[in-house]
Amino acid sequence: MTQPAAQQKPPPWWRTLRADPPAHLRIAIGAAMVGVIVFVWWFLTRGEATEAIISPGRLPAPGGVFASTGKLVENDLETHIWATMKRILTGVSIAAVVGVTMGVLASSYRVIAAAMTPIVVFFRSIPMGALFPLVLLFAAGNAERQKTVFVVLAVIPFIFSDTFASISSVPQRYIETAQTLGASRQQIIRKVLFPIALPDIITGLRFQFGLALGYIMLVETNELQQGGLGALLWTTQRSYAVDSMERVYMLLFVITALAFALDHLIRFFQRGFFPYRSDL
Repeated sequence: MTQPAAQQKPPPWWRTLRADPPAHLRIAIGAAMVGVIVFVWWFLTRGEATEAIISPGRLPAPGGVFASTGKLVENDLETHIWATMKRILTGVSIAAVVGVTMGVLASSYRVIAAAMTPIVVFFRSIPMGALFPLVLLFAAGNAERQKTVFVVLAVIPFIFSDTFASISSVPQRYIETAQTLGASRQQIIRKVLFPIALPDIITGLRFQFGLALGYIMLVETNELQQGGLGALLWTTQRSYAVDSMERVYMLLFVITALAFALDHLIRFFQRGFFPYRSDL
């Protein structure tokens, strides 16, 4: 006999669309994938330079790359990391205040959206290199401020768009219920729309930190004296040291690790503040 529907067990995760495997299995799968990549990397670069499938000049062996960490530490790696992170945190924080505020207002009052759309489309479409004249205009004579302004201009249109989409996706029934209870428009924005959309807004901000980390690399190469990971990467690439290529690859790992750690840190707090959102 077929069991009643209430007594049937749900199918296992591997037979269910969009179902997550257990946490320990996700970690094991991720670690195994990294191990496979490192093994392929070692296989392609093993042996002497003349025997390797890919020459060390193009792809150094993993042992040499990880061994170059000490040289990077000697070159004040921690100072460069802090300089880059400070610029990213400052720039994204300023962009978040402006972008989220304008996104909430534009999604609530569509006349503001009509006015802001051409500006947002312009900044989203313009190549990042073309922002330098605007940066020099707004922060002339201050190299540190130029980097912060560049990050703000680069990410603020994306924060605005993500916030606009998050607020707009709140079901209309919540607004109608609040109106039935006598809530004003400002109360609906502050107590209904913004709180419901906040988890998705933070998700958008998480992605902008990774985007800003890539953008700041561009502007840091113009002011090498100010330091930062971009400046360190540029000077390492242009050096004639024997292990310069190994250090370049190690710096790329450091930048990736920073982006990964920052994203997971924000996600950790996001899950703690919004435990009812299992999709975070």
